[in-house]
This record gives sequence, C-alpha cells and structure tokens, in this order.
Amino acid sequence: MTFIQQLAAAWQKNNSLLCVGLDPDPAKFPVHLHNRDDAIFAFCADIVDATADLACAFKPQIAYFAARRAEDQLEALIAHIHEKHPGIPVILDAKRGDIGSTAEQYAIEAFERYKADAVTVNPYMGHDSVDPYLAYPDKGVILLCRTSNPGGSDLQFLEVGNSGGEKLYERVARLAAEKWNTTGQISLVVGATFPAEIARVRAIVGDMPLLVPGIGAQGGDIAATVEAGRTKNATGLMINSSRAILYAGKDENFAAAARQVAQETRDAINLYR
Repeated sequence: MTFIQQLAAAWQKNNSLLCVGLDPDPAKFPVHLHNRDDAIFAFCADIVDATADLACAFKPQIAYFAARRAEDQLEALIAHIHEKHPGIPVILDAKRGDIGSTAEQYAIEAFERYKADAVTVNPYMGHDSVDPYLAYPDKGVILLCRTSNPGGSDLQFLEVGNSGGEKLYERVARLAAEKWNTTGQISLVVGATFPAEIARVRAIVGDMPLLVPGIGAQGGDIAATVEAGRTKNATGLMINSSRAILYAGKDENFAAAARQVAQETRDAINLYR
C-alpha cells in the first residue's frame, strides 16, 4: 500500500487521528535504561508497543537519533514498527530542504536506508526540493506549510505576489495542491497553535492529509484543531503529540503511563470529529 492508503486504513482501524512523535531524550529516560547501549531503541520500542493500537502514525525525529550516533537504533526502530505493527505508517521527521543530487541522496536516506513510509521536507527552494522524493510512488512527502513555532510568522505570513493578500504559507498550500501533487503523495504540516490557518489551508487543499504538531506540551487546542482541519468524513489529520506521551511516566512503568496519555489524547480528539 502507499503511504496515503496506509494512513487511511490506520485512521479507520484504530479510530484515531493521533500521531505519536518519537523524540527520545536519554536524560529523561527511566533510571533502569540509563546504562543500556540500546537505550534509545528500547525506550521507543516500548512506547510504540504500548500505543500502536491508538495511533494512526509514528513520527521519529531524526535529530534525536543522529545527535547521539544512534542511527542504527533508528533503523532498528522503524524495522520493529513495520514488523510488529504492520499498517501503521512511519513518518521520518527530517525536514530536509535541498535540490538536485543532494535531495536525491536525502530521499535515498529516508526511503531506502531507513525505509520510512513518509518524510517531512522543507519546500523553501521550490518544486526542485520536492521532486526527488516523488520518485518513490508509494511514499509520502509532507511539506512544511504553516509551522507551530512563534517565529514561523517571520516568513510564512509575508504577503506574496503582485496583487498582495496571499500569504506565503497559502502559496505553499496552493502550489502543493494545484501543481506539485500530481502523484497524490503530498501532505502538509500545519501547526495546531494557529487553528484559523489550519482552516484556511484545508479550504485550499481539499482532502489532502495534514500533519498537525503543537498539541500537548506546545499548548495547541484540540477542539479548535479538529474542527478547523477535519475532512467531511472526519479524518484528514495526523495530530502529533510527543513529549506529553513519551515522558508521562518516570519509572519502569513508563510505557503504561504513555499508553494512558495516548488513549486520553486519542479520545479527546475523537470527541470533536
């Protein structure tokens, strides 16, 4: 199945729009994992196993692995998800942004080395920064559009074009929907801290899936997010939560605590679908 097909199946099977972000910080791990060489894999795998039936996707952030020379543990983690929880897509959160042969190498990294089902991409350099990923027809390409950080407005809210009135993030959404998504592989990142912009992007792109970070530790409003971004069939969203789930517990029962928060978050999202 393609990424989009896997995502649609997971929405239905798990009755979930929750994407569990995997941002492992060993300083926050339970004490019993501190001396393990494979602590990052062990921590994340336990989180995955505890929450897989509650999620529509998992999203490991590559920097947390690369910074600690744990790329091999990232490979093992994605393989574990695919083996133990088939059908739940894995989004490699890398936010790559380059062109030409360099972008081709990043695509190889994401899809051939790590075997991710989708990857996040920065489209600032235009369609040249997107095309190399579209060469993998069964994979997803998730473009940054309207991000959840306060500084996102520095550029994303600038007006573009001769007529004015269209914001840069709106132009990205329009290009993605009308020109770049010829193969149906593209999704967009739109932060939960800006519900009005989620609604605006949804109006531009139709039923295109949206990856929505910013709930939980970043303070995004679940009700406003779902109401602004859901599609007519009450799907269309991958609402990401990372830290609130990962670090819900601090002892050997951390995975059970993570499951409880994940279930509460999934159910809170479903209240507004």
